[in-house]
Amino acid sequence: MTKPDFNKIRQELRSYVLAHREDDDAIEALIKRGNADSPKYPFPQTEEDIQQMAKILRKKLESNQV
Repeated sequence: MTKPDFNKIRQELRSYVLAHREDDDAIEALIKRGNADSPKYPFPQTEEDIQQMAKILRKKLESNQV
């Protein structure tokens, strides 16, 4: 079986990776597709940082639920 051209399948790439978890090339292509404009969050260092990160993650998860 031949592999699809990962540069041409944008929408299907995530589904392909989920169906072919052993395909390292597909996983690498998906990771490289990350959005450079997405917000960056520093690694939490203190208890306050951990609580802030938990708050950010909860908000993000709630906004993704439709």
